[in-house]
Amino acid sequence: MRLKALLAAGALSALALAPGLAAAKTLVVGVPDNLTGLDPTNVNDTLSQTAMRTVYQGLFGFDQDMKIVPVLAESFEANDTATEFTIRLRKGVKFHDGTDFNANAVKISLERLANPDNKLSRRSLISMLDRVDVIDDSTVKIVLKTPFGALINTLAHPAIVIMSPAALEKYGKDIARNPVGTGAFKFKRWAADTFEVEKNEHYWKAGWPKVDGVTLRSVPENGSRFAMLQAGEVQYVTLFPPELVPVAEKLPNLLVVKRPSIVGWYAAMNTMKKPFTDPRVRQALNYAVDKAAYCKVVESGFCTPLQSPMPDLLGFFEPQKPYTFDVAKAKALLAEAGYPNGFETEIFALNNTNQIRAMQFLQQQLAQVGVKLTVTPLESGVAAQRIWGVQKPEDATVQMQLTGWSSSTGDADWGLRPLLWGKGFPPALFNVAYYKNDKVDADFEGALETADPAKRGAFYADAQKRIWEDAPWIFLGASQLLTAQSKNLSGVYMLPDRGFVLEGAEFK
Repeated sequence: MRLKALLAAGALSALALAPGLAAAKTLVVGVPDNLTGLDPTNVNDTLSQTAMRTVYQGLFGFDQDMKIVPVLAESFEANDTATEFTIRLRKGVKFHDGTDFNANAVKISLERLANPDNKLSRRSLISMLDRVDVIDDSTVKIVLKTPFGALINTLAHPAIVIMSPAALEKYGKDIARNPVGTGAFKFKRWAADTFEVEKNEHYWKAGWPKVDGVTLRSVPENGSRFAMLQAGEVQYVTLFPPELVPVAEKLPNLLVVKRPSIVGWYAAMNTMKKPFTDPRVRQALNYAVDKAAYCKVVESGFCTPLQSPMPDLLGFFEPQKPYTFDVAKAKALLAEAGYPNGFETEIFALNNTNQIRAMQFLQQQLAQVGVKLTVTPLESGVAAQRIWGVQKPEDATVQMQLTGWSSSTGDADWGLRPLLWGKGFPPALFNVAYYKNDKVDADFEGALETADPAKRGAFYADAQKRIWEDAPWIFLGASQLLTAQSKNLSGVYMLPDRGFVLEGAEFK
């Protein structure tokens, strides 16, 4: 049932959770998009990677506040030049296929990801890896080609997981359909809009998991996800619709959780295609969009305008001079660039309610300066193919893309470099703006060559200033994270990067 029908009937406030929900043994989670794959090393969206954290685990992870915690690792030591990291591993852990987790499994998984011949999309995370030395069954030494002070944070990224070597040998490339890890749940089934896992009876955390399984249901329409939560068809909704928070907060059986995020939203402009080759055009579009109104209209106020290319909760954040809402200035810049009457272009994003609303908002805003914007919502797999199916920048059909990004390593490097590095055009990384500035590239590369916070900060400060002036994006907002759940559910939470953790789920 759609939300409009519920409101029209006056029934929304009277709905109650389904009887017997407290006895539920499987957690059902409502998410806005489909998964794009089951190999976290070879998918490019946060949802797919974080969903696979039910099955796979990495050496390190994050707590609720994005602070590093050991997972399959117990401790580590680094040399002074940040080129060698010795990691001691957790003992007594088994993969879902009954084989042992050990140092050899770490070596195989990390070297598989780093090997360019495998053409895995998340290789760039550890492209600096030289080799992994097995010291003994429970100790590895990670040796890097170049210094990388952010390695431990990077190893906590949801793409860097440890896979069963036996499963990799058995399935080869089909591991993407047959995931075998050490997580709290074992893979059961994946269809277009449904992902299911079941309890790992031999999980290394005693007494966990506390539910028999988890099902992720992809439901793009906001009202439908909320109606399913009310009806008891799902018990947890991630990225809860901001416009429905006031309604949900009045319902006695629901809990709405609001958390700060490191998620920034922007509209990338393809700087290799006219009219976006001209920085005056890109700056004009930034002046043409009211960022405060964006936060109010699209995010219902659960948002703050971006003050930099990266959100303010990331380390090394430096606020920039705002692009104030100024239609006259936008028109003047467009005229100066040779577009006094505006132009026509297209923007695409995912086909969920929030992203469609954001594109429509941009369409209305840009119309004020003569820009006719065609809005194209796409299913996640189609959108991914449009970005990652292109091998040469000149073949890209992207004009504008609305998207969000979070640094899933918790570090500034991954908050900027994948999106704005001149060597990061798809399919290598996520630079859909096809933006290149040699001085910005030098900043990114310089920051990777030192572990000194002061030196890294200086590089990132310069990069943010240059990117802001070049305006390869329409800088929009940093959204607050909203989730809603049944009050009899505990042990689940969303991370600041939009990932979510489900292994502690429990029904009262």
